[in-house]
Amino acid sequence: MRDAVIVDAVRAPIGRRRGALSGIHPADLSAHVLEALVERTGVDPAIVDDVVWGCVSQSSEQAGNIARTAILAAGWPESVPGTTVTRACGSSQQAVSMAAAAVISGQQDVVIAGGVESMSRVAMGSSAPNGEHQPATVLDRYGIDKFSQGLGAETIAAKWGFDRTRVDEYSLRSHELAAAAVDRGAFDGQLAPISGVLEGDEGIRRGGTLESLGKLKPAFAEEGVIHAGNSSQISDGSGALLIMSSETAKSHGLTPIARIHTAVVAADDPVVMLTGPIPSTAKALKRSGLSIDDIGAFEINEAFAPVPLAWQAETGADIERLNPLGGAIAVGHPLGGSGAILMTRLVHHMRDNGIRYGLQSMCEAGGMANTTILELL
Repeated sequence: MRDAVIVDAVRAPIGRRRGALSGIHPADLSAHVLEALVERTGVDPAIVDDVVWGCVSQSSEQAGNIARTAILAAGWPESVPGTTVTRACGSSQQAVSMAAAAVISGQQDVVIAGGVESMSRVAMGSSAPNGEHQPATVLDRYGIDKFSQGLGAETIAAKWGFDRTRVDEYSLRSHELAAAAVDRGAFDGQLAPISGVLEGDEGIRRGGTLESLGKLKPAFAEEGVIHAGNSSQISDGSGALLIMSSETAKSHGLTPIARIHTAVVAADDPVVMLTGPIPSTAKALKRSGLSIDDIGAFEINEAFAPVPLAWQAETGADIERLNPLGGAIAVGHPLGGSGAILMTRLVHHMRDNGIRYGLQSMCEAGGMANTTILELL
């Protein structure tokens, strides 16, 4: 039976909005990680059957199938195809699932999965320039005027009893863990620095306090707890993973890092929107035959601080294994690139620390979530 393995995974440093990466076209940013991936592995791009690329705001410079544009920008053979997919914030995690399915089915042998988002150059929501894009049939079904992730985060905080102090403490933890990871070189093996532009993640802040976060005003509700300091940062970034079967890897003299053990998608309340990782994790564990305690590391995207906190409260996962390198609150969340970036972080963390199983999940617009379990090889 064929499997799907990750031979290597690489990411660009994540840039702040209007920061160091804002001058780079998203296709060129994508091309940078594609080139880095083949340079690291020695794989001839000509053998790549497909490039599956996640991107959320597919407009302006990210329109017109940016996967194909990135391939051409990288200087790869014209024979290499590419397709661009979206599942909101989980777009490039979905790209990994699609790549794995193609390899396992035998339809393709070598696939690169990844994604990009240049939020400095292509504004969030630009693909729906007139604002709310939902029809009246959907809005009327839920008795609302619009969907709001921010209000969804406020609902989660209230439902699980997370006060302002709790969510701010979690946010400080994210920055502290990310800074510690940088200091011990935990990201060095996964980064493809952009020489003269950006060498490491740009958004990490050191020395934050509850007092400094307390000065930030709530962003979505006057008496709410969600603000810029406990939300994911708007960012620019890209990541890529080389996926093939174990047999194909062996034939090319390559040693895989991890196997894609289980990949699922689930959906939950679209109004609260951000609780999808809870049922998606349960679905993945059931399908895999593993328990929450079997998992040695979790990457649960930090869209807002209450999201991983509620997930941890419901799953009973060891908090010490949750986002051990910090998360999007500290380094940023370049939408369509985040799934690949998180998986790159996870697979390298597993290899560096001898962790057999890792689990990744991301909340997504519409109340969905992808969950993927990796097994170290």
